[in-house]
Amino acid sequence: MNAASKKAILIVSFGTSYENTRKRTIDAIERDIADAFPVCPAYRAWTSKMIIAKLKKRDGIIIHTVKEAMEQMLLDGITDVIVQPTHVINGIENDQMKADALSFRDRFSSIVFGNPLLTTEEDNQAVVQAVAGEFQDMDQETALVLMGHGTEHYANSVYAALDYRFKDMGHKNIFLGTVEAYPALDSLLRAADSFQPKKIVLAPFMIVAGDHAQNDLAGEGPDSWMNRLSSEGYEVTPVLKGLGEYPKIRQILVDHVQQAMDASI
Repeated sequence: MNAASKKAILIVSFGTSYENTRKRTIDAIERDIADAFPVCPAYRAWTSKMIIAKLKKRDGIIIHTVKEAMEQMLLDGITDVIVQPTHVINGIENDQMKADALSFRDRFSSIVFGNPLLTTEEDNQAVVQAVAGEFQDMDQETALVLMGHGTEHYANSVYAALDYRFKDMGHKNIFLGTVEAYPALDSLLRAADSFQPKKIVLAPFMIVAGDHAQNDLAGEGPDSWMNRLSSEGYEVTPVLKGLGEYPKIRQILVDHVQQAMDASI
């Protein structure tokens, strides 16, 4: 890079309207990345236009879309951009984010993308270790049931692969499913029945503990995972803690920024 070059990091999240979990997850990820790369200004963008609109109307908070953030960086004299998503998988949101950013390819010297959380085999292994480490005090007769989002995108297969990897790495009592795709709760119920846990701990496998965690996972409705599992006779304890609260998960995303930095040299 020449002396006139100016590099920045754009951190892209889906977003959340829940302030408490945002502070502990998205804000924490952004802070860790900014601390790790102090010479590069860090910018924020969210991909959910619905949540962006809700925060503007409800709280008067302005959050940029990817395109708005790219425009702002141009105004600020940024020439080279590292785009780091906080997305869990390389799914629909990530594809759209890339398309939006690359629509500016002719206006920046370079645009380089960091990987979402689950991209490489090394990522998958590190995530298993990070999650298992967070629940290491859980006894082997208690099952940890994780709720991922799920998608119609072909990248959804990573959830079933990661569920298998938990078992393959010795965590027979950790089960991963999705709220909108496969493996669904019915699959997890069959697996839990064969494992026969004494108790179940229920936690979101999403960056934030937002709407899905509050309603689909631990909501009062009969179809929430907590109530479905309780109706099967299990003693269920929900832990509303997003993946962004796990220091080792945040470190994986920091590492992804570094990998993107290295690739951009």
